[in-house]
Amino acid sequence: MFRIAIITALAAATVLVFPASSTTAQEALPPAVETTAVEVLLVDGETGTILYQKNPAEPFPPASLAKIMTMEIVFAALRAGEISLETTFPVSEHAWRTGGAPSGTSTMFAALNSQVPVADLIRGTIVQAANDAAIILAEGMEGSEAAFAARMNERAAELGLNNSRFVNPTGLPAEGQQVTVTDLVKLARHLRASYPELYTIYAEPSFEWNKIFQRNRNPLLSAGIGADGLGTGYTDASGYALLGVTEQDGRVTFLAMSGLESERERAAEATKLLRWAHDSFEQVQLFDAGAMIGSASVFGGTAGWVPAVAETPVTVLLPVEAGERVRARIRYEGPLIAPVAKGDPVAALDVLVDGEPVLSQQLVAGNDSSAGSFTDRALGAAKELAFGWVRAF
Repeated sequence: MFRIAIITALAAATVLVFPASSTTAQEALPPAVETTAVEVLLVDGETGTILYQKNPAEPFPPASLAKIMTMEIVFAALRAGEISLETTFPVSEHAWRTGGAPSGTSTMFAALNSQVPVADLIRGTIVQAANDAAIILAEGMEGSEAAFAARMNERAAELGLNNSRFVNPTGLPAEGQQVTVTDLVKLARHLRASYPELYTIYAEPSFEWNKIFQRNRNPLLSAGIGADGLGTGYTDASGYALLGVTEQDGRVTFLAMSGLESERERAAEATKLLRWAHDSFEQVQLFDAGAMIGSASVFGGTAGWVPAVAETPVTVLLPVEAGERVRARIRYEGPLIAPVAKGDPVAALDVLVDGEPVLSQQLVAGNDSSAGSFTDRALGAAKELAFGWVRAF
């Protein structure tokens, strides 16, 4: 059991304390983990719990990880019927020179002026991190890399990738191109959940085109930790990067990291973090669906407050024997203004470990508070003037 104090933005709200663990906070400290990566985000796939983070909002050049956004555009186009796996696109001289055999970069060696099916271009882009494949797809779908990049940015905004910007479909160095580990994990979770059949290509061990056999560049696939995606990248500016997904014992974990100094270090640090995540955490259900977690004051209503309840079970991945290191808080802009209907979003519950938020979940009103009479509103206004309100930040 965990002792979890619920603190709130308003003094009037209920405070709940759960039975204490017999293990003290100092005794409960799990083995520490450190990494040489500059930017890291490690997230539990089911609950969304942040297991480890380091500079999660710091932008860096994506390198080949930009191709994951490229694949989102292609997968969405396949689902919409805009293209099919049998659609063929021509290999232009630009695609051939910029990303093909003459480029000296990752390539599927597509022959100049040949026609390549979308199914093979997808495998070239994913398995071989092929720049020519990504450019061929971009030109075939939108006419140019620039037009395709505009589509990437529009879609990124729709997906809430707020700190990412794409200039080309390959990730080849370009001014202004950037991602964050937070956005990469968000993209990976979306891709895996939304396109399960196509996502399986990320785990394919190899691909051959034009009689040239190449192995998948993701080092996690052979690490024996249940990896099924996604990709790697490298730039002189940001070093070696990786976006990985593992599934072990029914638990899915997402890892994005950047700033490593070598391929070997990238593989070792990623494997270490993912194994630590698997071994050092346990899933805990803190509240049932419908449980009242706190309360929120209401201005001008027939009821002066409404219960803040969990719409769905509150489940979080916590360090083994975390004990008193775990806390929670309720955040809302108060007071709420009547009318408030049962089921309306009214607050957010944050779960914190060592003072750092690891999970945030919406809370809803457990009851109605209809707009009150003139007297109710007058009393509410008097209370506002007399006492003021402490508001969340």
